Amino acid sequence: MTESTHDENERERLRYPIGRPADAAESNPQQREEWIEHIRRLPDRLEEAIEGLNEEQLDTPYRDGGWTVRQVVHHLADSHMNAYIRLKLALTEEEPTIKPYAEGDWAKQPDASGMSVGASLLILRGLHARWTFLLESLTAEQWERMFYHPESGERIRLDTQTSHYVWHGRHHTAQISMLRERSGWT
Repeated sequence: MTESTHDENERERLRYPIGRPADAAESNPQQREEWIEHIRRLPDRLEEAIEGLNEEQLDTPYRDGGWTVRQVVHHLADSHMNAYIRLKLALTEEEPTIKPYAEGDWAKQPDASGMSVGASLLILRGLHARWTFLLESLTAEQWERMFYHPESGERIRLDTQTSHYVWHGRHHTAQISMLRERSGWT
């Protein structure tokens, strides 16, 4: 293996520590129960991943050119709020067109780059409680409801969206955990 290939593989591993997303095209009741449990537990897992980190550590990028731990925590709140709103729109409108947002630009805003992570942890705790409750109430037909994403041009089913956000939470939590491990922050 060449040094260039090794560096490329290492960048990929740091960027996608649990691999790239493989969203489910459809689901079954057992998968959905597992996803709901992951959604329920994300706030706990994220808090465990950042427990005891000081301000300097929170301002450390998880990889060269990546977001800081602080930005990742705030990004999870931003992203998951958008996901929840998209879920509600799909349940209350017929294939609504959702509004994309510039997540990279959101991560540069003062509330994501300089504010304590406490507020976003509170948002995630409350949001995930509501999200879990709502997901547990869905019928098999509701899991198949869709929204339209104008950037990708795709119609996305709610079960596909849910599988993606399970990956998303695990993905960012793993980025933080890997940084802790590499840095020796125990």
